Amino acid sequence: MINDIRKDAEVRMEKCVEAFKNQISKVRTGRASPSLLDGIMVEYYGTPTPLRQLANVVAEDSRTLALTVFDRTMGPAVEKAIMASDLGLNPNSAGSVIRVPLPPLTEERRKDLIKVVRGDAEQARVAVRNVRRDANDKVKALLKEKEISEDDDRRSQDDVQKLTDAAIKKVDAALADKEAELMQF
Repeated sequence: MINDIRKDAEVRMEKCVEAFKNQISKVRTGRASPSLLDGIMVEYYGTPTPLRQLANVVAEDSRTLALTVFDRTMGPAVEKAIMASDLGLNPNSAGSVIRVPLPPLTEERRKDLIKVVRGDAEQARVAVRNVRRDANDKVKALLKEKEISEDDDRRSQDDVQKLTDAAIKKVDAALADKEAELMQF
């Protein structure tokens, strides 16, 4: 019973960390990354479709993304969707390839992005702590129903706390990596 609660907490904490890493991967740095365009949806015959399903996205060099649209008639719609996104990018069409140059980040913009990433990290830490609280509440309920002893309760809380510390350490490591990446010129 306690092992199930512990495993569930571990899985949920890992999901919180992965969600955080996914969230910060979308924050633009000075380098071109295909994952930058992951959140963009394009109107494809009346249906919002992820850009990844309509085009092949590759980093041509450190400052340029190249998109090869599968359906050539969708080129203008893809360009419009990229311009409409809040990324501040201006795509250039060159035949069947759309190039998206990434402008260099200013120092002020880098600091703003670091504030955003730190806020995301704090949200991830709160989510991990919420998982800890849920797990501890479940164990407390078992103790109240006299299904486990107080020693089992304490041991379980210690285990869940160790899981929490490990998850928060992973979030902090990902945050430090992203901050270092953002401050590079």
